[in-house]
Formats: sequence, structure tokens, C-alpha cells
Amino acid sequence: MMNKAYIQRFLVLLFLAFSITVSAQDAATATDAPAADAAPAAEAADAAPAAGGLDLDAGKNLFTNNCAQCHARDMRTNQTGPALGGTRERWAPYPEEELYAWIRNSQAMIAAGHPRAVELWNQWKPTIMNNFQQLSDQDIANMLGYIDGVYEGTYGVVAAGPVPAGGVQVEERDNTAFFILLAVGLGLLALILARIVSNLNYMVETQDGTASARRRTLLEILTSRGVIGFVIFALVVLGGYTTVNNAIALGRQQGYQPEQPIKFSHQVHSGLQKIECQYCHDGARRSKHSVIPAVNTCMNCHRAIKVGSQYGTAELTKIFAAIGYDPSADRYIEDYENLPREQIQKIYSQWIANTYVQENTGGDKPISKIAEEAEELAETQWEGIVAALTNEYTGDNSVAGPVEWVRIHNLPDHAYFNHAQHVTVGQLQCQSCHGPVEEMEVVYQHSPLSMGWCINCHRQTRVAGFDNNEYYQSYEKYHEQLQAGDRDKVTVEDIGGLNCQKCHY
Repeated sequence: MMNKAYIQRFLVLLFLAFSITVSAQDAATATDAPAADAAPAAEAADAAPAAGGLDLDAGKNLFTNNCAQCHARDMRTNQTGPALGGTRERWAPYPEEELYAWIRNSQAMIAAGHPRAVELWNQWKPTIMNNFQQLSDQDIANMLGYIDGVYEGTYGVVAAGPVPAGGVQVEERDNTAFFILLAVGLGLLALILARIVSNLNYMVETQDGTASARRRTLLEILTSRGVIGFVIFALVVLGGYTTVNNAIALGRQQGYQPEQPIKFSHQVHSGLQKIECQYCHDGARRSKHSVIPAVNTCMNCHRAIKVGSQYGTAELTKIFAAIGYDPSADRYIEDYENLPREQIQKIYSQWIANTYVQENTGGDKPISKIAEEAEELAETQWEGIVAALTNEYTGDNSVAGPVEWVRIHNLPDHAYFNHAQHVTVGQLQCQSCHGPVEEMEVVYQHSPLSMGWCINCHRQTRVAGFDNNEYYQSYEKYHEQLQAGDRDKVTVEDIGGLNCQKCHY
């Protein structure tokens, strides 16, 4: 009777274990159900504009690399160039080949007097659209398909906001608590089963007449060789997993956004003022490094613009103090490096105070009060200048000299990267790696800059100018395949872009 009762309990617990497992699977399925339901919707959304053999993901890459610098990504907002949504409709009165010709060489179309080309030029001149002779018909079709998909809301899945008609919104859920609860439940079940097995063994030993038969205590079960071995195995697995993850993440700093010594807004300079990236970072087109612009580059504009739109004199005076420019007299100070700190302070404090007085005179505030506030402002801003241009850790106590900007993007020493190879030869836009810098008030690292990220880019990116560059004429097989229609593009991977020695020389 006793044996039968224990067997019944054991079968009941097995049934409970099976029920918990099934419930866990159902819960996980229910948790993932929105994503599972959304997947067909997403596929259907992408399939609509992808009819006819279009690759909208390739179109997205082409748009990002070639068009996103000047055209808004929502396809509805005018930016440096017009909103691209509805481009096909606006060009509908003309053959599609003429739209393709416009994308490849807009100035040639304007010179030829094409009505639509001239109309666009009159609306947007003197802004000149870049030439994209390297794009094939399939490339342009993919890109236009992607533009239409974004404009019409049929490309991808909406991550936030109202759910589009016929679509399902994907809501990410954190299942951590569920899995912790499941692990605790399974652990308790394991203890119960271990206890049952111990009792069954005791019963068998008792029936066999073993004199030393006894029930094992819970402590003895927990300290048994099997449990200890399992715990050691779990710790090894967990330690290995943690070590590998930390090793992979070593040196990566995606999202890193340090405070700089001078508050420089890329949103204002690159976004609002439309200053080309390579005007300041001119090394990107001709050398390995993009270079940090010297203060002389800043002075090309700020010798005329002496008061900032956001911070007034606070930040621009740091530039003047670094290079030794007197904004009051509009001249560079002779023998500036050897001037005592007190004399330098007097020059820039006077400039800050005078500017404040000029901007606030004429109102109801008494001139004595304005002068008092100007003196306080000059003192505060001078402290900011000293803090930004000196460094107590390196022993640099001189205000004069280069600005010590904080580096954001930094590849490890064993990885080789050449800006000119990607910008000039590969014709990549800065945003391809650095993200929408023109929208950043304070620049941060947008991309992970990991090995996998670089490899995926090499696998997807078309070799720029493959048909017209004599360097690539040696790849006869690829040229023959392109002409025969057996392949539609040649990627960086095809010409050896994944060889280890390309980046780890």
C-alpha cells in the first residue's frame, strides 16, 4: 500500500511537471503572438512595393548612402532637397527612362532643356544634385520602390503610434520575470522529485531488509555529488557566457556622448546652416583620418559671426581665446602665447561685458544694473574659458593653443580603416557610419563599429563605379555576368572585402 501511494504521488508530480512545461510553452507563444501575427503583415507590407523583383532593403541602403544627406527620410519633408515622396507621380507625364536619366545626371537634363528638370532647377537652385552614374536601372528601381514604400507607409512595420489599417503593431515585451518564475518553479519541482526518489530508495532498502536504510535529509540531497556537479556545470556555463559577452563588448561604446570643451552644435552647423561635413573634416576625402578641424577653420566664419545664436559670447569667446583673436579690435593679438593670464582675461572680459551692455541698453533697466550684470557675466564666462582650454591633469595651464576635443569614435589599433577609401572611392556618405549628424545637438556614436557591422556593410554595399573604373577591369568574370544579366551588382565582398588582411594587416 505504501509503495502504491508513493507511485501515485510520483505520477501526479510528473503530470504537474508536464503541465508546467506546456503552460510555459503556451505563455511564451502568447507573449510572442503579436510578433508572429505581425510577421505576415510586415511581409505583406514589404511585398506590395516589392512586386516585380524589387529589393526594398537594397533600395534603403542606396537611399541612405546616396540621398539621405539632402533628402528627408520621411519622404514628406523638404530639406536641402525636395521631399521625394510621390516622385513617380510627378514624373508620370514623361517616360520612366527620363526620370532615371535625371537621377544619374540632373545637370545634363537641365542643360538639355527638359521641362521637368528645368522646373525643379528653378525651384531649388543654386543647390546642385550630385551625379549617380554608377547606379544601374535595378538600383534606381529599388530605391524608388523604397521611397514609395516609406511615403505610402507600406515598407516595414510601424514601431509606434496608431496601427495602420490592415497592419498589426508589434509591442516588445520583457519576459525576464516569467523566465525567473519558471526557473524557480522547475527548481522546486526538482527538489520534490529528488525527495520522492530518496523515499522510494528508502522503501526499497527497507523491503530488502537493509539494516542501514534511512531517509536522506534535504541537506544531504542538496549537498549530493549530483547537485554539486550540476551547480558547478551551471556556473561554468554562466561564467563562460558572461566572459564571452564582456569580451565582445570590450572597447565598444555605441551611444557614447561626452561633453565637449566647447558646445558645438552639429544640428545648427550641418543641419540648419547646411555646412558640408568635409568643409570642416577635410581629411576624410584625402587621407586615412577625417581630422578634427583646427580653430583656423572656425575663424573662417566666426571672424564675421562673433555672437552665437544659442550661447551668445560664452562659447565663441573660447575659440577667440584659443587662437588669440581680439573680437573688439577685429585683429589677431601679437605675441599672444607669451601674454600673462591677467592681460588675456582683461581683453575677453571687456569684450563679453561690452557686448552684453550693447545688447541690453535701451530698455527700462538702469545702466548701472546692466553694467553690474555685465561684469558678473564676464567673470562667469571667463571661468568657463579657463576650464575649457586648460587641463590640470596634463599640466596645460595656457589658454592659448589647440582645443582638446574629446574623441568619440575610436577603432582598436589592430583594425585598419581609411576614410578616403570609403568617402572618395566608395562614395559613402558620412551618415552611413556616423548617423544623422545633422540632427545631433551633441554628437554621439551612432553605429556599433563592430566587426560584424563592418562585414555586413561589405556584404551589402555595391562597389561604386565598378563599370567605369579601370581598376576593376581585371574582374572580367563579374563584367561578363553583369552583361549577361546573371548578377545585378558587385559588392565589396565580391572583390575581397572580407579578407582578413584587408582590415587586420
